[in-house]
Amino acid sequence: MTALTRFFFRHDVTCRTPASIIGWWEARRLPYNVAVGATGLVTLSVMHLLSRLPPAPLPMPLDFSLFGALVYGTMANLCYTSGWMAEIVIRRSGGGELEPVGPALFRYGFAFSIGLTLVPAALMVMWKAARVLDWIGLF
Repeated sequence: MTALTRFFFRHDVTCRTPASIIGWWEARRLPYNVAVGATGLVTLSVMHLLSRLPPAPLPMPLDFSLFGALVYGTMANLCYTSGWMAEIVIRRSGGGELEPVGPALFRYGFAFSIGLTLVPAALMVMWKAARVLDWIGLF
């Protein structure tokens, strides 16, 4: 089993108690935070760079960006915690056939978090492209 497989999946018999479920999730919190944080740095870098380019540069204040990143990181961690809470509730109500629900919640939540973190950069790229097209008279 590769490290990536161990990160996103788990063996069926490894998590049978709420404490072991929480342990499995919490062992992945730091890599999750690093991945989402690195994605956030890319997003902030793209937004700051594009906001300074013509036409009509509109610099973003750094303190606002840092405050937004702090709030976003806090909310992402609250949502992450709801992942193991949801797994415990689902497994209690559904029994053994719902054993793989936790890793599935983790994988989808991980992908959603990375995608959501990239949305502001994508919007900024589209906004800047529209501004450039308007500036050169094509829009």
